[in-house]
Amino acid sequence: MKIAIAQQNYHVGNFEDNTRKILIGIDQAKAAGADLVIFSELSVCGYPPRDFLEFDDFIAQSYAAIDRIREHADTIGVIVGGPARNPVREGKDLFNAAWLLYEKEIKNVTHKTCLPNYDVFDEYRYFEPGYERKVILFKGKKIALTICEDIWNLGDNPLYRICPMDELIRQHPDLMINISASPFDYDHDADRKEVVRQNVLKYHLPLYYCNAVGSQTEIVFDGGSVVYDAAGNLVKELNYFEEDFAVVELPHPVPPLFEELLPGLSFATSYSSEESQHAAPHPIAQPGSTFDKDMRVSKQNDPDQVLQYLTDDRNIHQIRRALLLGIKDYFSKMGFTKAIIASSGGIDSAVTLALACEALGPDNVRAVLLPSTYSSAHSVSDAEQLSRNLGNPYDIIPIREVYDALIHTLQPVFKDLPFGLAEENLQSRTRGNIVMGLANKFGYIMLNTSNKSELSTGYGTLYGDMAGGLSVLGDVYKGQVYALARDINKESELIPANILVKAPSAELRPGQKDSDSLPEYDILDKVLYQYIERRQGPKAIVAMGIDEALVRRILRLVNTSEYKRNQFCPIIRVSSKAFGVGRRMPIVGKYLS
Repeated sequence: MKIAIAQQNYHVGNFEDNTRKILIGIDQAKAAGADLVIFSELSVCGYPPRDFLEFDDFIAQSYAAIDRIREHADTIGVIVGGPARNPVREGKDLFNAAWLLYEKEIKNVTHKTCLPNYDVFDEYRYFEPGYERKVILFKGKKIALTICEDIWNLGDNPLYRICPMDELIRQHPDLMINISASPFDYDHDADRKEVVRQNVLKYHLPLYYCNAVGSQTEIVFDGGSVVYDAAGNLVKELNYFEEDFAVVELPHPVPPLFEELLPGLSFATSYSSEESQHAAPHPIAQPGSTFDKDMRVSKQNDPDQVLQYLTDDRNIHQIRRALLLGIKDYFSKMGFTKAIIASSGGIDSAVTLALACEALGPDNVRAVLLPSTYSSAHSVSDAEQLSRNLGNPYDIIPIREVYDALIHTLQPVFKDLPFGLAEENLQSRTRGNIVMGLANKFGYIMLNTSNKSELSTGYGTLYGDMAGGLSVLGDVYKGQVYALARDINKESELIPANILVKAPSAELRPGQKDSDSLPEYDILDKVLYQYIERRQGPKAIVAMGIDEALVRRILRLVNTSEYKRNQFCPIIRVSSKAFGVGRRMPIVGKYLS
């Protein structure tokens, strides 16, 4: 049997364009002589649809799209993802489903069993877990069809009470197919492949795995669809961060008798669908274990190796590709064409500007240099050189007159109080107002330049440098920003060397440096990573050899800054725990604050 994998970039709620892409994929598969073509999870409506699923019209359009696709599934089998109505009154009204279409008919609808409800996932909010799991007979082959999380319930601490493949293997399938929408983070792609491989090794069946690609607001899907043979060999791996297509024909040997597999299988305990609930999410670990993963976890636990891990060349290049896709898709799917950036001559705005130019083209990215009384001469010259290197248009608009006018207006209320935070932040808000004024006048979208180290500790000004329509670096620690700059400069020096070597500064008062307000970034990033990504408490972090008073100060800054982040723009997610929809903390909580 020839099976095609169509790895495509969908747009949530854009049924017309999603259907068009799926029909192109079907035609491509037909031309290649495929018997079956598979598409990713919720491909018809796009993933994640979130509260769109609460609209009957949205579901009706999804069904209409499936009907249209069904008419093209004449001589070829088609597996697409889409919501399915639940005819049973009890429980949620919808299933997350995989539809098998063939001979212009709906041959089967498989319902997802394991519904993730952690981090960026909230499927249990909308969907009912599948009631039963049955193999599908197609062209003489028995297919064990699962959806994304259904194959992740492995290891010695399973997240769900049911492991779908443990039930499906009892029905003697010939192969496994999994359609998925598994997001990118720099920890995840290796784990994902290992999970797929572990399923193959456990069940002794080939597995076709189709993943989504493309960015949906803050979540980036990186593709990387794979095919493994029954022996656990990687037969085909599709491209990352771009659409791709492949047809793979595997010799399907007769699998071992089920009784022969029993000694090697450890089945999860099964419960009725009425009892099926979510356990608490795993704090960190993903199932599957390899030497590479053991080495990675060792580095994550060792404070002396954390920075090396975070800035590893492979991780940084993957992050760069994810950010480029995030920018590109945010603009194209929202109908935007041009970006504007406040260019300070610092590392964060330089990397943001370089990425934006790479993603959108330099002619579509405008830089605005906004010097104040406290701006150094080299900040302006560095920012100018950067734009000349990148080839993007830029303007220099000094803020002194506007700032002085604000100070004059406020003087009767400020009286003779000394210069302080209010005056510093007025400069930042002046810049935000000017850039947003240009954005409104000329149709730009402002890209925010704050990094994760700053956002973590509240080192930013609301309605000033925290303004913007999209945060490019909000999930990237300061040390990773420098590593991104080096990656960008590998072929030629686009970002001037002086930007990489000078001490970071907001330049809001004479001689100011970031280190006046924050610990040195190499220490700060270590603590932040342990607390945010790895959810380690203060005692565990102190036990790694970091000063207790410093640890408690940093964690207090993180937790007391939640109100600022709650008002922040969407952040492109590249880590396992980004600020935004995947990290939900009380604003007025007292923990560690």
